[in-house]
Amino acid sequence: MIQFEEALRIVTDSAFETGVEEILFDSSTGRVLAENVLSDIDMPPFNRSAVDGYACRREDIGSELEVVETIPAGKMPEVPVGRRQCSKIMTGSVVPAECDMVVMVEDTEILPSGRIIFRGSSGKNNISLRGEDIRAGDQVLEAGTLIKPQDIAVMAAAGCTRVLARKRPALAVISSGNELVVPADKPAPGQIRDSNSYQLTAQAVRAGAVPAFYGIASDDKEETYRIVEKAIIENDIVIITGGVSMGEFDFVPMVMERAGVKILFTRVAVQPGKPTTFGAHPAALVFGLPGNPVSSFIQFELLVRPLILRMMGCRTGIADIALPAGVDYSRKSADRMACIPVIIDKRGSVTPVEFHGSAHIASLTHADGIMQVPAGKLSIKKGEIVNVRQI
Repeated sequence: MIQFEEALRIVTDSAFETGVEEILFDSSTGRVLAENVLSDIDMPPFNRSAVDGYACRREDIGSELEVVETIPAGKMPEVPVGRRQCSKIMTGSVVPAECDMVVMVEDTEILPSGRIIFRGSSGKNNISLRGEDIRAGDQVLEAGTLIKPQDIAVMAAAGCTRVLARKRPALAVISSGNELVVPADKPAPGQIRDSNSYQLTAQAVRAGAVPAFYGIASDDKEETYRIVEKAIIENDIVIITGGVSMGEFDFVPMVMERAGVKILFTRVAVQPGKPTTFGAHPAALVFGLPGNPVSSFIQFELLVRPLILRMMGCRTGIADIALPAGVDYSRKSADRMACIPVIIDKRGSVTPVEFHGSAHIASLTHADGIMQVPAGKLSIKKGEIVNVRQI
């Protein structure tokens, strides 16, 4: 049995690159950039009014000003602004070259003559200068960035309509066990519905992979071998749930080795999820996850999700957040790192949810994160800072 930190290092060090492809920028959310993105223009591309008001010369703001033009957004100024003159201007419009200030409309008074006079106090010029945000040729996004919706806006503004992104890993999900039936069927005595494969498929989608379900393998070595071998050939990552513990029919590690997988670890000092197996094949990386749904969920979040991001070249990875414990917590044994589903309250404190063990699926639906209690630590006091992986 190895410590969790060593298991994570082995998994992420085993990552290989998935290649790149060119895609449309507006469908790239959740992908990872494979190139730097440069702007083809200055931002703003012109001196831009930051407010609705009147563009004028600062030296004239104490005088009555003649309004010579109205400049809507999208229209270039047409009338030069002379001394003691101004142009009415809208937010986002081009500021006339002669003007170095825009006074806010609410700081002005329209006189009976139709002229305006400034009634505020001199302050900001309310002009966003050309190129003050970005200059043409500047890098706006870095290779390795996990693309967020706000990055889409940056690409649009920079004129980057097609972008090189890392390919998403193909990920196979296999459930194992004679006791499993599909969700549409009502379980007979001694049977349960397969929930792991659907949970893991959804987690894979969220993590950025392209999942495929390879079905339920019965407790038969030959059938399991055929399914695992096919999944390895066709995918970058293979996940098998169940069959990795110490029972008579728990032969997944044996099947993995027969399929050409080099087993790198079979036990991790973490609770839940101790019987987690991982190995490398020339074509794919293979996980044997516990059959209990909470265990498989947590081990995916802690080991598989970071691997997916690493394979896609994401430079940031997943960061835990440090939060105070909302209540005292204790446990009977500290030989493994404990992963506890928790709620994050409005004050930012974390409190464990009701949790009956690794088969308690419903506990995760109420959880906001997974609190990590290090091996060797029996208790946590209220207010003590803990690491939490948001889920």
